[in-house]
Amino acid sequence: MGYAAAKSVNVRRMLEVSTKRIPSRQRRCCGFSLLELALVVAVIIVIAAIAVPSMLRARMKANEASAVASLRTIDSAETMYNTAYPAVGYSGNLADLGSRGSNCETLTKTNACLIMDDLLVSGVKSGYTFELLGDGKVPDNAYTVTATPESVGFSGRCVFVADQSSAIRVVVVSSGRFSANTTTDCGHS
Repeated sequence: MGYAAAKSVNVRRMLEVSTKRIPSRQRRCCGFSLLELALVVAVIIVIAAIAVPSMLRARMKANEASAVASLRTIDSAETMYNTAYPAVGYSGNLADLGSRGSNCETLTKTNACLIMDDLLVSGVKSGYTFELLGDGKVPDNAYTVTATPESVGFSGRCVFVADQSSAIRVVVVSSGRFSANTTTDCGHS
């Protein structure tokens, strides 16, 4: 038998071996079984169950800290507004403390340009709604600003209240009710 004939016999034998039925354990070369995929999905779900609540708590604390900082900004702006416009007293709304779309070259009691944060002046920032009320007298001798979470338990847990005394008070919201308990950690320091 010549070289070419021997080579063709070897090729035929290899083809016969490759077409024979091979047991499933030996045949499987790649891919994942259903059990392996289920295990991977279960591990991902456990990791998400641990990470998501922590992330939401961190976001809520950041929103609360931002609300307190915003109240301090409003308090500083109110003090400057009262000094600049003594006949008016304190501002009765947030819009007067902002620019109202002006370029701030000419300042008036309705566009004092003391707060340049348009989100804060609009009354909604970082998951909190801000409301500024004056005492209604002329001149305004007092004001109250309230920061309320847009969604209690999601964007924040506490309501913050400040006034002309520069003190920021915490009102804890639990189960939809307000409580004057100030022992909670709500970003106020």
